[in-house]
Amino acid sequence: MAGLYLHIPFCKRVCAYCDFFKEVGTRRMGPLIEAMHREMESRRDYLGQEAVRTRYFGGGTPSLCPSDVLKGLLDHAAELFDCSQVEETTLEANPDDLTPEYLEALRRAGIDRLSIGIQSFDDACLRLMNRRHTAAQAEEAVRNARKAGFENITVDLIFGVPGFGGDSLRRSIDRTLELGVEHISAYHLTIEPGTAFGRRMERGEFAPVDETVSETEYALVHERLTSAGYEHYEVSNFARPGFRARHNSAYWHGVKYLGIGPAAHSFDGRERHWNASSVDRYLAGEAPEAEILTDRDRFNEYVMTRMRTAEGIDLGQAEVLFGPDRTARMRHEAEGWIRAGILRIEGTQMAIPAERMLVSDAVIEELFET
Repeated sequence: MAGLYLHIPFCKRVCAYCDFFKEVGTRRMGPLIEAMHREMESRRDYLGQEAVRTRYFGGGTPSLCPSDVLKGLLDHAAELFDCSQVEETTLEANPDDLTPEYLEALRRAGIDRLSIGIQSFDDACLRLMNRRHTAAQAEEAVRNARKAGFENITVDLIFGVPGFGGDSLRRSIDRTLELGVEHISAYHLTIEPGTAFGRRMERGEFAPVDETVSETEYALVHERLTSAGYEHYEVSNFARPGFRARHNSAYWHGVKYLGIGPAAHSFDGRERHWNASSVDRYLAGEAPEAEILTDRDRFNEYVMTRMRTAEGIDLGQAEVLFGPDRTARMRHEAEGWIRAGILRIEGTQMAIPAERMLVSDAVIEELFET
């Protein structure tokens, strides 16, 4: 099985934390969509005989795209690839785009899962992040999606925002739970260079929360969501039983995927490819860059993706895939983390307990083969 990712880079405004590739305004939507159709045609053999299992519109803000344009891309993909076994078709959306009429049209276009970027139910926090919706609009968007028949909705939240932990974060979590969505992604704010927050930090006007606050807020998110029946199955992801994000889960398990659009990445099982992070260069037809993964690259990627999940690494599978020497070295490097209680081994599974996964990057770095 394989995944298909389609990147719509346009936004109405730039969020203060965002370092994804995007372009403000939609004036080049038409030429961009035409180029995406051409790219799909040119890469129709990329996935070989793999059937497409998941389709995902990311961005940017894909909900700025008219529903007929989205449908056109999905219909064209179905002509080029085997989409007869598709299980999930996701659209990332801003709450204020999700009118009742648009939601009905999305359903007709073939979208069956919405990923709604709410981030917070605190209006002051939303203004700080330069979001273009209010808490009331966010709640209305989810309720309208339910009325339109969507039965698989995920909400994005951000924690670790200076000044908006404690009661503010609790209220955001509780309002999300009241909406009864199937999936919640809760991300710790990262202040990236080149973003509005990054520039403010350079001027000494903004600073990240300290490590203690990070751990406290992560524990709060974990406890409240797991107590409400959500499975904490990846560092930042929580799902009702049966509602894990299938597209993103495929990335973490090395499944082939094809990325269409500027800045989109692809993986064919052996090589990684990525398109130019520029609408101009993409429209000009610039070929994707490529990287052939070495055995060490593949091993490190296996460690990085698996150790961010609740299941962790199957040591038996790792030995089959990468050999006994690599697996023994990794097992040796893990000893200190095991003694500290941050890594656990049950049978052949080595994993970080979900409540401690905030430190996964430190564990992963030590297990890497350098």
